[in-house]
Amino acid sequence: MLEIKKQSLSETFAVYLDKRMLRILLLGSISGFPWVLIGSSLSLWLKEEGLSRSTIGWAGLIFGVYAFNYLWAPLIDRLQIPYLTKKLGHRRGWIVLMQITILLSLIVWSLINPTENLALLISVGLIIAIASATQDITVDALRIEQIGENEGKSMAAGAAMAVVGWWSGYKLGGVIALFTAEYFQNAGTINYWQSTFLILGIVVILMNIGLMFVHEEVSNTRKVSQEDTDRLMQNKLGSQNILTKIIAWISGTLGGPILSFFKKNGFSIALGILGFVFLFKIGEAFLGRMSIVFYKEIGFSKGDIAIYSKTLGWITTVIFTLLGGLFVIRSGVLKAMFLAGILMAATNLLFTALAWSGKSELLFAVAVIFDDIAAAFATVAFVAFISLLVDRTYTATQYALLASIGTAGRTTLASSSGALVDWLNGDWGTFFILTAIMVIPSLICLWFIKDKLKLREK
Repeated sequence: MLEIKKQSLSETFAVYLDKRMLRILLLGSISGFPWVLIGSSLSLWLKEEGLSRSTIGWAGLIFGVYAFNYLWAPLIDRLQIPYLTKKLGHRRGWIVLMQITILLSLIVWSLINPTENLALLISVGLIIAIASATQDITVDALRIEQIGENEGKSMAAGAAMAVVGWWSGYKLGGVIALFTAEYFQNAGTINYWQSTFLILGIVVILMNIGLMFVHEEVSNTRKVSQEDTDRLMQNKLGSQNILTKIIAWISGTLGGPILSFFKKNGFSIALGILGFVFLFKIGEAFLGRMSIVFYKEIGFSKGDIAIYSKTLGWITTVIFTLLGGLFVIRSGVLKAMFLAGILMAATNLLFTALAWSGKSELLFAVAVIFDDIAAAFATVAFVAFISLLVDRTYTATQYALLASIGTAGRTTLASSSGALVDWLNGDWGTFFILTAIMVIPSLICLWFIKDKLKLREK
């Protein structure tokens, strides 16, 4: 692994002034916004309709599709969409198609009564999750492709901007959702959440307008490399006919990215990477899945949550994500990840203090601030880490594979978060202690592979 040459603070911050960073910021926002819909908005909607903590927690299983989007990522890397690909480009065409799907789903949600049509509501939420997970495949690829393959510092800065964008889409989207819902509720609107989703649909439209200003480079390099892999597969089959061409295409599309990843890193290190990625943010996910339910139970209103958890959290996240990017550039991604893991464990304990003290706006603000600091450091380091690992021939597929494995831990396991709180008889303090402990296995895993990782940090 190459050591990072130290640079001045002015040189580091100059990286953020690159116009490509604004494009990455927007792409991050597009990626983060759907989590508002199927995360905090859906959870609070179900909570206010009287559904149990366990039901809300299990409803979060729809996030599980993020853990499996790598299965169709190879197709997203190769398949073109009629008309949209020609007009907008390969990556942008896929993003727009998924955004249209999300918009139509919000319209359907605006017509649903949760208590009468829970199955339909969750099904539509699943469609949003699938569209969002599919969108993330090409958003991440387009984001990585904004930066040159050997621009290690710019990649770290781009990771920071992507995280700022993601949290901006998530946090500010949450502010819009919560304040809009509270406004309609106070105005006497019966189905105030349904009306809110129509307003959120307007946000989706505005993001698509912004997408038109994101540059997508036209290059045949990726296509040529993929076709070379197809020919290699076909030669191994030993014949030249339509059947072997189909088999070679499928084998190259699905198998090429995985073989490339294991060949680059070696089998044992590749498995170590996958293990670390799976475990790293499980504790954060358990906390995040039930946080809004916790806030509601100890007495905070939607407005309080919007101000402290969303608005204040967004400001904190933006500042410390940029500082986190600075730390990654100057100290290296591995040191940043160890620090982030320790911070995540420590800050989760603040929520234990909040749970045991009862409603306290001061302690709420402190817990949110430090939690967002830890999350900012963790996310920017994590994004930079997996961005440096991908092969540009299979950008979308390999990033999706690594990101989805990380999501698998955060979604499939964290879906039991509500059941865990119920098992603890509502003992939120103990629950948050357990979330702090959950980060330790990932750091142990990272320690054993750290000296053998092949990262291009310059």
